[in-house]
Amino acid sequence: MSCGESKVVCVTGASGFIASWLVKLLLQRGYTVKATVRDPNDQKKTEHLLSLEGAKERLHLFKADLLDEGSFDSVVDGCECVFHTASSVLLSVTDPQAELLDPALKGTLNVLESCVKVPSVKRVVITSSIATVAFNGKPETSDVTIDETWFSDPAFCEKSKLWYVLSKILAEQAAWEFAKEKGIDIVTINPAWVIGPLLQPTLNLSAEQVLNLVNGKEQFPNKNYRFVDVRDVANAHILAFENPSAWGRYCLVGSTNHCSEIVKMLSSIFPTLTLPDKCADDEPFPPTCQVSKERAQSLGVKYTLLEVTLKDTVESLMAKNFF
Repeated sequence: MSCGESKVVCVTGASGFIASWLVKLLLQRGYTVKATVRDPNDQKKTEHLLSLEGAKERLHLFKADLLDEGSFDSVVDGCECVFHTASSVLLSVTDPQAELLDPALKGTLNVLESCVKVPSVKRVVITSSIATVAFNGKPETSDVTIDETWFSDPAFCEKSKLWYVLSKILAEQAAWEFAKEKGIDIVTINPAWVIGPLLQPTLNLSAEQVLNLVNGKEQFPNKNYRFVDVRDVANAHILAFENPSAWGRYCLVGSTNHCSEIVKMLSSIFPTLTLPDKCADDEPFPPTCQVSKERAQSLGVKYTLLEVTLKDTVESLMAKNFF
């Protein structure tokens, strides 16, 4: 018998990059999935989900809006677990409150409010971000290891106009406060930049970082990247539900590399691509700070090699004609 056979779960924001893979892996494991999208009739957002193996029998799409109170009530009813992945991912906004902060904060609370109304929900797994962990103004030197005890500073992020980071911080803080007050069991998954093959037809922000490197630019940025494979992130969500002893936060960082190393890997995998061959500035490369893998590994997470993830990402971008 498959792990998920006869079990019903919910995935919010199901058409997104991580959520699409989560739906795929849940269906593979035998789960029945109630998936929320803003518009079930938008084929561009739903066709890739409906074509997944097992979707015809066990995938059900529902319309729900993060800012519409009660719109998740009927969807979560009967589900053992709710995977809350829906959140706006934008780095450039004109109205941070409306475009990022409200959907993240109010949306998370709306989903949790729906979850406490029904007795079937045993656990809520929330897609958070490494952004809620590592943005506090502390120096990230090579002798430092970031772990789940770190918390980003909302005042620092607001002052720095890091609106996406702030939206994730406020949403996660509110979720933990709500869970404590209402006695609901939540777990947060805190991934770094998530890359890997795309199931959805649209380009997402993190895959765009790789596309920028392979799309003919002459220079690469002088910065470090923390990457994790989307398939590992989706799998971690499922492990966080299936493992009864899972608790708290789980940082997911497969590897931390300077952009020069990433370009070198890409050039060895794709020797015919025109890749940037010089750094954007003459400053020393920043030190590489590590992120602890201990808790993620205790959950059962096994990381895909970065070379494999990069190869699959670029091949996916090629197949979807993003070059």
